[in-house]
Amino acid sequence: MNTQTKHSLMLMLCAFIWGTAFVAQSAGSGMGAYSFLAGRSWLAVLVLLPTVRAFDALHRRHGAAYGWPKAPADRRHLLTAGLCCGTLLFAASAAQQIGITLNPSTAKAGFLTAMYVVLVPVFGLFLGRRGSARLWLSMVIAVGGLYLLCMKNGFGGIEASDWILLSCAVLFSFQIMTVDHFAPQVDGVRLSLLQFFVVAVESTAAALLFENPTLAEFGANWLPLAYCGVMSSGVAYTLQILGQRDVNPAIASLIMCLESVFSALGGWLLLHQSLSMREVFGCTLIFAAVVLAQLPVEDWLKCRSASQK
Repeated sequence: MNTQTKHSLMLMLCAFIWGTAFVAQSAGSGMGAYSFLAGRSWLAVLVLLPTVRAFDALHRRHGAAYGWPKAPADRRHLLTAGLCCGTLLFAASAAQQIGITLNPSTAKAGFLTAMYVVLVPVFGLFLGRRGSARLWLSMVIAVGGLYLLCMKNGFGGIEASDWILLSCAVLFSFQIMTVDHFAPQVDGVRLSLLQFFVVAVESTAAALLFENPTLAEFGANWLPLAYCGVMSSGVAYTLQILGQRDVNPAIASLIMCLESVFSALGGWLLLHQSLSMREVFGCTLIFAAVVLAQLPVEDWLKCRSASQK
């Protein structure tokens, strides 16, 4: 298995965890958005602390470098990466949770949030990235699939929650591109730990300023908090950072938009929700878009051209 395939599978597992966590996130919408985000983020920090030690032990066993950076410049670079990625993740996650709290329609929320699949390559144009015609076709197919899967009754009226969720998609686009910038340069697991420490501190401050969190509130929502904190935050975002090392951010966003498909399938399997033919076709389109973006067409054309010479 080559490196890109392995990292693509990491991102697909990340999308699976995010998709199955969407129901848990909706279940916790009775809490304040910042309080819920603070709870899940502190849990993620607790999970990632022993994870860092485990990765260090693995690297030490294989004779690879491990531990926190020794050079002051490297430490500053890692801290800068954690602050940038964490602040963007806090802003995006808070916007998503606020949007879901204002309007618990997870279908519309799923579609609007997943619009980062188009925004990442669009913003990439300003950074000098030029996507192929095949990649842009994949984006169009994916958006069509997301619409069929998530927007069962059309868009309806534009509400305040819709604008918040669209801003969430913009912020997630920036977060994906920031991770793409820093992930090859720093230790991925430490970046994930620092990222969630920043989210935990910032969301706790926001909860204390704008909400009135209580222990009873956290106790009543312990199950969605635990799943979102351990799996969605601790595990999935670490997989995102590790998986994006050798994957084009536009293709990474395509793979991660599979969370909408896994969310629908999770509802069907776990909650016994039926899937209409429209939704099945939407899932099929998204999956086809991801496969199309991953096909090594350029390599095949090179091989064919070489064989004809």
